[in-house]
Amino acid sequence: MHWALLSTLVIIFDQITKYIADTRLDYYAPVKVFAGLNMTLVYNKGAAFSFLSDAGGWQRWFFMTLSIGISVALIYWLRQLKQEQVILRTALALILGGAIGNLIDRALFGYVIDFIDVYYSTYHWPAFNIADSAITVGAGLLILDMFKNREKHER
Repeated sequence: MHWALLSTLVIIFDQITKYIADTRLDYYAPVKVFAGLNMTLVYNKGAAFSFLSDAGGWQRWFFMTLSIGISVALIYWLRQLKQEQVILRTALALILGGAIGNLIDRALFGYVIDFIDVYYSTYHWPAFNIADSAITVGAGLLILDMFKNREKHER
């Protein structure tokens, strides 16, 4: 059950950093950390890259339902894995923690708190948070596991 600890740590770190951002930053007012990185408070009512953010409110319930369904599926999958499947277990635990972290925001506020603003010159990547980072790293590890264990997956 080490995966449960990793997911829990992601959720806790995500929620603490979102609380700090929400209470210490002004909405959409960038605070420069160093060249290429700002802390900028943004409320995202949509999904990745603000997808469906202007959809009228139904997207909150859609994304919450989707997050719950994915979380249940990930927990089931994690419980089926063998202890030695470390990369896959880590990947799924990170994705689970990130999904629940953003689900908490949607349930409490109706939007996800984003605050990490990476940029180059005048080009900004959409703001994100720790949960998004965990999901991204988890997805990368899933791809790594797929290539590392290609023969097993082909059978």
